[in-house]
Amino acid sequence: MRYPLSTTGSTLLWDAGAIVTLDQTTLPHRRTVLRLTTVDALIDAIARLAIRGAPALGIAGALGVALSAHQHRTQERIHTDAARLAAARPTAVNLARGVSRALGRLGEGAAAVLAEATAMAVEDVRVNQAASGRAADLLVDMCPRPRLRVLTHCHTGRLATGGWGTALGAVHHLAASDRLELVFVTETRPLLQGARLTAWELRDADIPHRLLVDSAAASALATGMVDCVVVGADRIAANGDVANKIGTYALAAAASHHNVPFVVVAPESTIDEDTPDGAAIAIEQRPESEVTAVAGIDIAGTGTPVFNPAFDITPARLVTAVVTEDRVWRPTPEDPASLAERIGRLCAVVEDFPRPGVRFRDLAGVYGRPAALREAAHALVSSYRGEVDHIVAVEARGFPLGAAVALAADLPLVLVRKSGKLPGPLHSVSYDLEYGQDVLEMQESAIPPGGRALIVDDVLATGGTLAAVTKLVNQCGASVAGFGVLLELAGLGGVHRLHPHRVVTIRTEPS
Repeated sequence: MRYPLSTTGSTLLWDAGAIVTLDQTTLPHRRTVLRLTTVDALIDAIARLAIRGAPALGIAGALGVALSAHQHRTQERIHTDAARLAAARPTAVNLARGVSRALGRLGEGAAAVLAEATAMAVEDVRVNQAASGRAADLLVDMCPRPRLRVLTHCHTGRLATGGWGTALGAVHHLAASDRLELVFVTETRPLLQGARLTAWELRDADIPHRLLVDSAAASALATGMVDCVVVGADRIAANGDVANKIGTYALAAAASHHNVPFVVVAPESTIDEDTPDGAAIAIEQRPESEVTAVAGIDIAGTGTPVFNPAFDITPARLVTAVVTEDRVWRPTPEDPASLAERIGRLCAVVEDFPRPGVRFRDLAGVYGRPAALREAAHALVSSYRGEVDHIVAVEARGFPLGAAVALAADLPLVLVRKSGKLPGPLHSVSYDLEYGQDVLEMQESAIPPGGRALIVDDVLATGGTLAAVTKLVNQCGASVAGFGVLLELAGLGGVHRLHPHRVVTIRTEPS
């Protein structure tokens, strides 16, 4: 690639008392190297978006403190410069955090401040490689097509970070594993970061892409051209509301309407636990000239009033997942109605199986879609959060669901099996089938006395099997907190038979 400033691909470098970077406002037509030797020059570069992107701003803020520390003897002057840097762009939390982190080493001297800033740059690459790799895996998991069509907004590539992108980093991971068909790039008005920077980076990497005006994105989603939307973030509130480049909210709303996953990729440092929700995030207002002119050419006429926020807030309910270097965070539990519809689509009805007159519900389609299984597991866990300490799964089709629920809840998994398949000592119970009887067994030590069990299975019909498992749990001296099933066949009396225990089902169908 042509644009890294060093063999390590660093976006910002320290060179003999100066901060060196590329001017993002002149790309792609001109490669302008900035050599910033004063805090005033750095603040100007940040304000006019020559340096932009939340992770890159964090590194720039830290390097700015180092620059001031090398030039000034008094801590008062350094703290004043630090405050000015932190206020240069109020929405992105990384800038203030980078400044604060560097200031924390000031008592050790200027060299220690610089060491902290340069360590942040190295750390940022590692963090974003991890987050974007995790995001790429999630997208493959969520989208059924073998090669994905991804839509992204603004620019979240190398220049927006320490040297490895967030959302665009996930695109690079997909391309490297041959799981990418095409990237749709919004132009990103008013400053065209998508058209100027994202398209340039993708072209430089030989990644197939198509540029579209911002207002065409909803049409692309509506016509099924897009498998997923992937964006970055400048600040994420504690409740999962996301502040990002203006236009992100409209994309998220359109993606939600058309059931297209909307994924945010950002480092953990972008999550601001001190900000409860999006309403508490200050939105930067940009100059009118950014809207009334393009490339210095007036397009609106003198005196035209302008509303030009740099960012908008995407509500957590529209975010499928936030992916960081440490986790996949789903700010809002899956909508039960939406999940139920997908479970229904993935469930096949097999007539006359395993014997004539029986309509068998085959949930292999759910188990074959890790995203659907994961969402179902999280939905069941959220219904019983804090009420259980063991997950009990019933042989055999309850095992995949039980494992997923146990992982989602981070709780022990207990297996209930047919007679003769578990080593003893055992609790056992006989129960009636439509024709004859069967025996279920559970190890005596599986659940301690006083334990609280959530019993899960794939299908609830008459409830005979789950009622038998209740007896096994009670034989351990434990209690049943409730039941969780993917599919209930209404009219067969299963829920009534399990009364007074609570039953949570993802989908209910007529028998």
